[in-house]
Amino acid sequence: MKRLNNVLYVTTPDAYLALDGETIVIRKDAHESWRLPLHNLEHIVCFAYQGVSPALMGVCAERNIGLTFLDPNGRFRARVSGRTRGNVLLRKKQYRISEDRELRTPIAASFVQGKVYNCRKVLERAVRDHALLIDVEAVKKASAALKEALPATARCNGVEALMAIEGNAASIYFGVFDHLILHQKDDFRFGERSRRPPRNAMNALLSFLYTLLTNESVSALETVGLDPYVGFLHADRPGRPSLALDLMEELRPVFADRLALSLVNRKQIAAKGFTHKESGGVVMDDDTRKVVIGAWQERKKEEILHPFLKERIPFGLIPHVQATLLARHLRGDLDAYPPFFWN
Repeated sequence: MKRLNNVLYVTTPDAYLALDGETIVIRKDAHESWRLPLHNLEHIVCFAYQGVSPALMGVCAERNIGLTFLDPNGRFRARVSGRTRGNVLLRKKQYRISEDRELRTPIAASFVQGKVYNCRKVLERAVRDHALLIDVEAVKKASAALKEALPATARCNGVEALMAIEGNAASIYFGVFDHLILHQKDDFRFGERSRRPPRNAMNALLSFLYTLLTNESVSALETVGLDPYVGFLHADRPGRPSLALDLMEELRPVFADRLALSLVNRKQIAAKGFTHKESGGVVMDDDTRKVVIGAWQERKKEEILHPFLKERIPFGLIPHVQATLLARHLRGDLDAYPPFFWN
């Protein structure tokens, strides 16, 4: 089982990262501000970075320590990687299946089933826990519609039909998302999903968390030897980690959406931490980003009973477990890919 190691998030815009033996040195304004042993890390994520030394890049690539660069909004900029590792036969099998409509559809269907199921669970949990604070009738109606969509995924004979179901399910789910915001409703009114750029604070928060989840999914897939850029549900596109997007579909509601709601409803973040730009987009400030990252790391430590393995594992290992199960299916060890169903 993969250890749940640490991820270093560098949010200070003018920080510079260097290597000193086996230690990462973080400098700010030419002064050393922090040191961290390299062997404790599995990933480094930099926001609005000033730079990273070539020596540190080389060591990260050699030791398979992820090194990702994002802009202040959490949008992907670049990723440093070393030599391709993993089972070449597994990747060749992945590529063959991704090009075969009949073979890729059942795997894609599993991702959509997991997403629809978990979206519905988020709504049901809200009804159970906050019946006096939400529009129960509207949320129950959306939950029933999602339940009806689940059997349809098994009958699809192509990815196009699955994408239509997924898009409709997302519309139903996000159509009642505002009802799940219990506090700071005016400041974090959702309205509808907006990206590139996010048009309000809640969308900015969700986009940031989705970026963190994408990075986790990419790392998990690379660890088991799969190519994160060749998917089964999402079409291939230059620079887009399609398989990571496939994998995270079933994890978004549990990992990102619930955490976003918790941060807002518990008033751990506030509207003053978001800035509206002239372009119409909304940007999260550095202090709020640190709060969100801290909550993300704490959530990864929480334990959950994995529905397929029947073992208790930290939340942070779920992407790695799902990537392993996908690899086992592609190798022929499992008859089908078992999506993550949150209970």
